[in-house]
Amino acid sequence: MPDSRIDYSDAPKARRPDSVLVGKFYRPVKQLVSLRVDADVLAWFRTRGKKYQTYMNEVLRREMQTYPRGRSQNPATPPGFGTQ
Repeated sequence: MPDSRIDYSDAPKARRPDSVLVGKFYRPVKQLVSLRVDADVLAWFRTRGKKYQTYMNEVLRREMQTYPRGRSQNPATPPGFGTQ
């Protein structure tokens, strides 16, 4: 039977559940790095609590998604920053 002849009148409307957990099963590969940051920057991130490193990663990811090619549009970016 072709799709055009199927009666969907008694089928409930599809809707997205309210309790969808986006990213629950996605676990990105983590890589251990040594990173030098200014002491005041680190102190500020540490005020976020035990998961301050996770927050740092989120901030970096937002920046990466804003400028996907690694070229910042920010005029305060130092010359040569983000280039190879």
